[in-house]
Amino acid sequence: MPLTTFALVRHGQTDWNAARRLQGSTDIPLNDVGRGQARDAVGVLSAYEWDVVVSSPLSRAAETAGLIAAGLGLNVERLVPELTERSFGPAEGLQAGPELEALRVPGGFRGAESEDEAASRGLAALEALAEEFSGRRVLVVAHGTLLRVSLSRAIGRALPSIDNAVLNLASHHPVDGWQLEFLNGERVMDAVPS
Repeated sequence: MPLTTFALVRHGQTDWNAARRLQGSTDIPLNDVGRGQARDAVGVLSAYEWDVVVSSPLSRAAETAGLIAAGLGLNVERLVPELTERSFGPAEGLQAGPELEALRVPGGFRGAESEDEAASRGLAALEALAEEFSGRRVLVVAHGTLLRVSLSRAIGRALPSIDNAVLNLASHHPVDGWQLEFLNGERVMDAVPS
């Protein structure tokens, strides 16, 4: 059975990332640092051959995907709404502090999409791509929380935050499921306990 390989890349930096504001599904554009990160990612990603590039429709991801695809001589195949970042509801735009803490509830924030809902949505989107592009190499540009919770669910253990515009390499096999090979640009050791 065919193995489908995924590069899962978080978009480049935005002004809200730099200010440590919770972005969620608010459509905040890349800043110049983020554009540079996207261009820099091409060097690492060009070590592999990619068949298709897809992205979240939020502008910070779509622009990152466009810059990476152009650097690789590819086009963005399409925008996938299910790859949009987890919604943090009224907490979006806030920085750490009393206002944010007032919205905190177990597992997230009042009025936000739950981590479980985001993981289910994100993993379902990735598995649909694995089925559609079975046996191919798929470059996905999405968002830090969505990628972290989806990958965590896929491999059955909690993962740390996902860095901007670095390589996360995973593969999907129809029988054996998901395997993570690189996280935040570093090889994942098979011997690491879960």
